[in-house]
Amino acid sequence: MARRVLAIGIEPGNADDSGSPQLAPDLVRGHIEAQLLRLRGLGYEVTSCLIDFDVTAEAAVTAALRDERFDCIVIGAGLREPKERLLLFEKVLNLVHRLAPQAAICFNTTPADTAEAVQRWVAP
Repeated sequence: MARRVLAIGIEPGNADDSGSPQLAPDLVRGHIEAQLLRLRGLGYEVTSCLIDFDVTAEAAVTAALRDERFDCIVIGAGLREPKERLLLFEKVLNLVHRLAPQAAICFNTTPADTAEAVQRWVAP
């Protein structure tokens, strides 16, 4: 049976890319999709959970975690930086801890290294 991965990140259209043109929404979305395809090609079953910055974020993460059991949860770098997102990051991390205690938790450093983050903790 394939290992199940939940990828949680910020919806690229909601991220502020004004200071980083290399993080334009279409480019980030392309990196995310490429990584999801790469993980699937490596034998993982992957579910994407892209969230906003408002109260719907917690509901979306909760729904994803309650719908399925995951072996690994990868939390995107966009949730950890900038520091103004700390509270949202803590909420997501605590939801994962509470609703998926059996899952490994990992972090990518960019939208382009998600597969490596997952592979550090869970073999396909």
